[in-house]
Amino acid sequence: KDLKGAMEILIEQKRQKLSTVEKLDEHMDFASQLIFAQNRGDLTAENVNQCVLEMMIAAPDTLSVTLFFMLILIAEHPTVEEEMMREIETVIGKQELQ
Repeated sequence: KDLKGAMEILIEQKRQKLSTVEKLDEHMDFASQLIFAQNRGDLTAENVNQCVLEMMIAAPDTLSVTLFFMLILIAEHPTVEEEMMREIETVIGKQELQ
């Protein structure tokens, strides 16, 4: 119940922010798309709340598994790793990676 209430507050804050920005394209993310879908009548407030809640809960777990798998694949394919490092160096130059 507390988590659902917190999600509703966050969604309302996002809705308020979207209503005051000058350029929407700088603020368009998945939550924004959900809010606009609700405004069009494609989703209910409960649908939006549930989607945001699932993103907040599930995303860290699935992301960690995906990153772990990606790192294993990179380690198993050193030529791909070398290509990735060349591309990173091309993009950031001599700057230190952070």
